Amino acid sequence: MAGAAGLSIVRRMSAPESRLAFEDFQVGRVFEFGGRHVDRDEVLAFAAAYDPQPFHLDEEAANASVLGGLSASGWHTCAMTMRMMCDGYLLNSTSQGSPGLDNIRWLKPVRPGDTLSVRMSILEARTSKNRPQIGLVRSQWEVRNQHGDTVMTMEGWGMFGRREAVSGAEVPPPAG
Repeated sequence: MAGAAGLSIVRRMSAPESRLAFEDFQVGRVFEFGGRHVDRDEVLAFAAAYDPQPFHLDEEAANASVLGGLSASGWHTCAMTMRMMCDGYLLNSTSQGSPGLDNIRWLKPVRPGDTLSVRMSILEARTSKNRPQIGLVRSQWEVRNQHGDTVMTMEGWGMFGRREAVSGAEVPPPAG
């Protein structure tokens, strides 16, 4: 599927046999997935457990804050994004984890009732020098609400098994 500027866009991985390996993460490829509803009770529960600042827990305090209303913790937004990433591609891949994230930016409040989606762009892909059976993929993620507003961005690395691994183990290519 071609997107803006001729980029390849992958919507949602659905079939178990569509297992993505390192070779499927070419620079310039774009993945779009999500449709995660932000539930008010979940926002409050996450805040109470992990980020109990008043503007995440109390309507009145939130209305008086710079956020101008109840909003999800940025860390909750990260957790919801991780779930969308798992459902969107990670669970149907040769993922070996991640060495970390960079440049997380919370740009707009995420409100109860919002619906979030993710656009992931591949920025860099290379084989690991120390573990040639693993490929390293640097990506940028944009998390958007139902209005198309970007609410969060982040960059990071993922580690994926290679289909053409030096060990000789073969990973089947994605179906389709």
